[in-house]
Amino acid sequence: MIADEGDARAFCAERVDAAALERLERLADLLSAENARQNLVSAASLDAVWQRHFADSLQLADHVPRGTDTPTTEPGSWLDLGSGAGFPGLVLAIARPDAAFTLVESRKRRVEWLSAAAVALGLTNCHIVGSKLENVESFAARVITARAFAPLDKLIRLSARFSTPATVWLLPKGRSAAQELAEQPSAVRAMFHVEHSCTDPDGGIIVGQGTPHLP
Repeated sequence: MIADEGDARAFCAERVDAAALERLERLADLLSAENARQNLVSAASLDAVWQRHFADSLQLADHVPRGTDTPTTEPGSWLDLGSGAGFPGLVLAIARPDAAFTLVESRKRRVEWLSAAAVALGLTNCHIVGSKLENVESFAARVITARAFAPLDKLIRLSARFSTPATVWLLPKGRSAAQELAEQPSAVRAMFHVEHSCTDPDGGIIVGQGTPHLP
């Protein structure tokens, strides 16, 4: 379990190369500056940005083996829903330059932030879509991530059309993970399970693979 900023930075350093670590440092600076202009994250969380945001996002990559994704000029093979301040989408794009990412966000100022941050960080593998998910054209996503996007039933209903039998779902849900999963139809419960978060002793990540069979 990651207990503090030192642990969190070491956790990240074990999972990314020197160039990516420098980009994460830069992202921390960019986030702090932008947070003074718009409330991207709580001000208190900036004092623990490595634990609360960077390691919390990066732990998701542990569930997807390297070498299964290749960059593409088509919509990204990783789909991040409601990217907001860029977590987990920007962090994962930094960590996985070998994969292509599509970050979907409907709020105009968040879209502007994500686009500016991707350019500043040189993330050529990161495509920002400023739209509601309902209006995004379907494509086959290798991985679907979402942090604080929607209740699980709505999240699955809106994003199932992007999934294939091989799609990996990584859905951080905090303390509500087990309860939200328990409330789903049996077919959904059979497809997913809950993994413990490395950054929150009470947090959970809903993990699964495939295409949900919805009633």
